[in-house]
Amino acid sequence: MWRNLLSLRQLPQRTISTASRRQVENKVPEMQKLFQEDNGIPVYLKGGAMDGVLYRLTAGISLFGTVYVLYKLAEVSMPKKQN
Repeated sequence: MWRNLLSLRQLPQRTISTASRRQVENKVPEMQKLFQEDNGIPVYLKGGAMDGVLYRLTAGISLFGTVYVLYKLAEVSMPKKQN
């Protein structure tokens, strides 16, 4: 029991460390060149195939949402029949 309490007390101390972290390569200049290049591809598709998938998924969800809202608006605007 006492050992578990000591380990819980040390947990926050271990996460804050002054040890040097590994250096991460700066990829911003490469990405700037890619996105600023004038090659006729729209900027939202310059990231590759995954950008195309995300674009189509977002457009599909937006279209579905618009159609659903219009359907619900039409449904609410019609009075319900009384039995």
